[in-house]
Amino acid sequence: MQELDLFKEQISSASSKKIIITTHHKPDADALGSSLALAGYLKKKNHQVTVVTPSDYPSFLHWMKGNDEVVNFEDPEKEKEAMKLIAEAEIIFCLDFSNLGRLQGMEQAVRESKAFKVNIDHHQDPEEFADFSFCSSKAAATCELLYDLIVKVGDRELIDKDIAECLYSGIMTDTGGFRHPNTTKNVHLVTAELIELGADNSKISRLIYDTNSVNRLKFLGFALTRRLTILPELSTAYFGISKKDLRKYQSQTGDTEGLVNYALSLDGIKIAALFTERKDGVKISFRSSEDVAVNKFAATFFEGGGHKNASGGISQLSLEDTIRRFEKLVKENKHILFNQLALVDEKNQ
Repeated sequence: MQELDLFKEQISSASSKKIIITTHHKPDADALGSSLALAGYLKKKNHQVTVVTPSDYPSFLHWMKGNDEVVNFEDPEKEKEAMKLIAEAEIIFCLDFSNLGRLQGMEQAVRESKAFKVNIDHHQDPEEFADFSFCSSKAAATCELLYDLIVKVGDRELIDKDIAECLYSGIMTDTGGFRHPNTTKNVHLVTAELIELGADNSKISRLIYDTNSVNRLKFLGFALTRRLTILPELSTAYFGISKKDLRKYQSQTGDTEGLVNYALSLDGIKIAALFTERKDGVKISFRSSEDVAVNKFAATFFEGGGHKNASGGISQLSLEDTIRRFEKLVKENKHILFNQLALVDEKNQ
């Protein structure tokens, strides 16, 4: 309670403060939705607020209120402005990530800032860098936690339609359209409240899930027919996407979003992966059925982590070598993965 009182004092309307809100590299709907929702809320409390993202994000999120004012750190014309905002900030909110490393190029500036830091997040194993944390891995989304925090400090009446729609977006996407096991009673209660506060659930679903470019649909068809590998004996399926593939379809940020779920949707598949070749390494997305944990697998072998059934990682090997290593590790750990035992590290064999 004392920590909550300290937080309430920091964001009090009594004195305007310079605040920045940031989130992880390549923000998704939960990351951007929570950031813009918080910005809208804090502006109503008379603060000077700017959302600074470490990178760009999918165009299907650009409809969110406040998008036009976001400062993208990776935009060469905005980097100096972003650094100035961080240096002058009195409060820095860090949303939807548990480790400052997720900020990539912004990490050092935020870490060294003397500003009062707030962490709101639902991932596991949080780094202790914040002066005030409102974190729970039991929450389905950071947007769910942010709604609960705003209500807890007594400001529910400040949540308008625009804020409600940003919050709804993050919860909807992080629960897979309310299909994943993290769709709890509280998720339904919160989203019901957000609809009451003005969130147009049908519109939000259409804008996020049904706003595709021609190239994105062609890429999806290509990936499904040419880049999907199924290993029935391992209950595993994956996509391997090269830089050449991405160039061929003029891929934009967000075009691979959700692709890994097609692999997991196959009958009999319990582990799915998406390997995407980028300039800084092979980005990996893991998904699994409810009874299989991929977060420990990602952390042990691919410098990653995340949620039990939705995790990520990175590999500095080539795309082909990364995929070969993945197949080998799944084969060696098949019975362990499916029975939630300790993983076998190939280096210790």
